[in-house]
Order: sequence, then C-alpha cells, then structure tokens
Amino acid sequence: MRQKRQRELTSGEEGTGGARSPSAEGTGTPATTQDPGSPATTEKLMEEVCARNNLLNALAKVQSNKGSPGVDGMTVARLATHLKKHWPAVRDQLLGGTYQPLPVKRVEIPKSGGGMRKLGIPTALDRFVQQALLQVLQPRWDPTFSEHSYGFRPGRSQHQAITAAQRNISEGFGWVVDIDLEKFFDRVNHDVLMGRVAKRVADKRVLKLIRAFLNAGVMEDGLVSPSEEGTPQGGPLSPLLSNLLLDDLDRELELRGHRFVRYADDCNVYVRSERAGLRVKDGITRFLAKKLKLKVNEEKSAVARPQDRKFLGFSFTSGRTLKRCIAPKALDRFKDEVRDRTRAGRGRSLQQTIEDLAPYLRGWRAYFGFCETRSVLRELDAWIRRRLRCLLWTQWKTGPNRAAELRRRGVGWTQAATAVGSNRGPWRMSAHGTIHAALPSKFFRAVGLPSLAHG
Repeated sequence: MRQKRQRELTSGEEGTGGARSPSAEGTGTPATTQDPGSPATTEKLMEEVCARNNLLNALAKVQSNKGSPGVDGMTVARLATHLKKHWPAVRDQLLGGTYQPLPVKRVEIPKSGGGMRKLGIPTALDRFVQQALLQVLQPRWDPTFSEHSYGFRPGRSQHQAITAAQRNISEGFGWVVDIDLEKFFDRVNHDVLMGRVAKRVADKRVLKLIRAFLNAGVMEDGLVSPSEEGTPQGGPLSPLLSNLLLDDLDRELELRGHRFVRYADDCNVYVRSERAGLRVKDGITRFLAKKLKLKVNEEKSAVARPQDRKFLGFSFTSGRTLKRCIAPKALDRFKDEVRDRTRAGRGRSLQQTIEDLAPYLRGWRAYFGFCETRSVLRELDAWIRRRLRCLLWTQWKTGPNRAAELRRRGVGWTQAATAVGSNRGPWRMSAHGTIHAALPSKFFRAVGLPSLAHG
C-alpha cells in the first residue's frame, strides 16, 4: 500500500487544469533538522515538507481521518488519484512560494454544552498540504512548549490534564481561576500569530504559506468572506498554531510562579485563596488583551472552588478524599443522548437499538470511565437497562402480547396477569419487579449491551 501511494505521488506527469499557478521548480533536497529551541530553523523547511516520506505519511494520515469535502467537492477518497496527476505542479507551487489555498467551507456542529461551534473544512488537497507542514513543524516546536500544556500534543491527553489538575488541588491549591477565551479560534490576531511563527521559521515560503492558510477566506451559503482574524477549527495546522500563540500565556504564568493546567483554550490556574484568584484573573485578562489581543469571556470565566467548576467534562468531590467525578452537565448530555437513542417512536427492535447504542457507550466509557466514583457508573448502567425495559414494554403494546412475552421469559401466570393489569405507564412499569425478573441484567449482557462500570 505504501509503495502504491509512493507511485501516486511521484509517477504523474505535469498536471493540467488541477494545479494553481505553477512556478519555479525546487531541488527536493531535505534540509538538516536543527535544535527545536532555536529562534529560527533552516531556510529549507519547504524541501522537508515536500520530501517523499513526509508526503506519504501525510497522505496516509489524511486518508485515515476521512472527513467531508471542502469547497471544491473533492473527497478524500479521490485525493490520491488527484495527486498522481497534479502533484508535480502543486510541488512547484510549494517550492516556489506561490501555492494558494482555497477558502474553507463553513459548517456548524452542536457544542456539547449547547450552542453551535463553527468549523472550517479545508479542501482535501489543502488538508494534505497542512498535514505535511504539520509533520515538519510539530517535532521542532512541541518540545519547546510548556509542560503544563496538554492539548493537541503528541503523547499528551485530556486524562493527563485532569490528573495534573487533581494533583494541584490535593496539594492545597483549593481555588481555581477558570479562564474562558471568547471565541478564541475566531479571534486570533494574524499579525500577532505570524510574529511568533517568524521567530521559529526562517523559510519565507513557509511563512507565506501559513499566512495564505490564515487568509484563505471562508465560504458560507455560497459566498466567500475574507479572513482578517482567526484560525478556523477543522484544519490539521490550527491546533499547533493555537498552541504556539498560547505558549506566551503559559510562559507568563510560569514566570509568575502559578500552578496551572491548559488544554487548548481551556486554562485553569490554581491558587490558595479567593482573593489571590481574583488578582490572578485580573492580571491574566490584562495580559491576554495587551500582548495577544485576546478577550476573556467574563460570563464563562470565574474564580471558584474546583468542585463548582468543570474541566474537560470532569469535576472533583468535596471532603477529605479528593476524587475525580463526572461533571453534572456531562451526565445530563449523556442521558439526553441515551434517551434519544432509546425512544420507542424510532421504530427499531431492541437488537437494533443496542447496536446503535453500544458504540456510543463504549466511547463514553473510554473517556469518562476515568472517573473515581464508580457508583455513578453502576447507577447509569441500571438506568440504561431501565430505559430498554421501558422500550420493550412499550413495543409489546397489548395486554395479551405482554403476558405472552412475560410467560416466555419464565414469569408465572399470576405475576404476569398482575403486571399486565397495572394501569402504570411504561416508565413506571420498567421498575416493576416482574419486568425486572423477566429482563434481568444478564439478559442485556447476552444481547450485547456494554457495561459502563465493568467494561
């Protein structure tokens, strides 16, 4: 498969019609990697971006991520074929510093906490170029970032960020300054960001390419708007650029000696008193506005006890033993999703419902199973089984059919008749002892329902 991609990237003739303004040729000679901590790296970064192995890895990554088409309608599945024909011309543009990205396609997706999040979907070709560029820049930049930064970094995770937060609280820093940046990805100042990039990149073609991605524009409802600020979420390069900009915040907090944890634009600073927290919050707000041209969302930011705030979907218990627990809003979102997937009106069998529900439960458990309050997971397991019992009771519909289903599951005549004769609604009946006996926990395990507590 790797050899096939290699041929696709190198065997095509000069393309016609698929490239954008071809220009000067490049050497294709990879430059020597320098110390990632140096202010500016080699002037031949673009040759490394266009190196064969880097391109093959970028193509594999974009293909594995899949994703929707951009404004040109080209799918990821067609990308390799497009590159086979047009790569020589695209390569000339990159090496000549004339590559021009297309506008991103604006889409909106629901936020987990309500509202809509705007994403910008680059074309498949632009995603490929961004990924190739990311693979060259990230190994240089990432080692220089703060140890307190966890978002979108190799070998770092949300769970590690939550553990670090828990450690700070357990060591006596019992107040949190919860900083929320207002529309961060939409408000990034391009000149401020490019100033940070220029300190690390000497290759003017790379600087020009990154600026071109920032200025590519946004297509929404068929109209293209210029991008005067912001780095649209959705492209491979955006997280690295956001970490580069917010590294200034990290260094400032370190300089002031603060305990903090940052995951992307979610930043929590831990202090010993409310008074200290208010002072820190004011200082951070001024720093962000003056140095990075960023605004703190006052409505969503706060100085509070960690138990009263959420961080990456988690919170913490009160009392002598500090434990990770699932934030109430995360639990509410989970229940809303399960309710939607187990509605009787969807016209699906129990097996079809479980097949739809199971992947969601496994994914949710993989993340929120990190909590230390296992009783909550057991309660959720019981609640899900009750939802499914309610679904079956509703689907059985008539008294005779319900009685027959109960009898088939080992319930005696008297018990079945009593249950069927009840005037309780389906939800109340789902907690009835007879229904529980007919549809015990082992029944749901047998038909493939995953457990949150015992996964």
